[in-house]
Amino acid sequence: MPRLTARFWVDAYLARLRMLDIPAFVVAHGDDTGGAVLVKLSTLDERAALFQRSFDLMTGDRRWVVLVEGPEREVDDTISRQRGFDPDVWVIEVEDRQGRHLLDAPGLV
Repeated sequence: MPRLTARFWVDAYLARLRMLDIPAFVVAHGDDTGGAVLVKLSTLDERAALFQRSFDLMTGDRRWVVLVEGPEREVDDTISRQRGFDPDVWVIEVEDRQGRHLLDAPGLV
């Protein structure tokens, strides 16, 4: 099965968020074809969570897992460290007081 490019996935994700009026922004544009994607969810109360896609070696499944969560400043520090050793990484920031990120929606895993 062919893999989607990172750019295609990011564009589709942003479109899906827009359909539900969930604000999201590309804060770091990674490699269009194979860059990893990090999704920061800010609940606009100085708290945030950072998600990354993980691959389960036992089942072959891909899923989104929380890399770090807590005070927004700590999440931002983690993003800075990730970008320091992977300049090709995408960072998408989602802002939603209800904590919606849609990463568990069908088609986005």
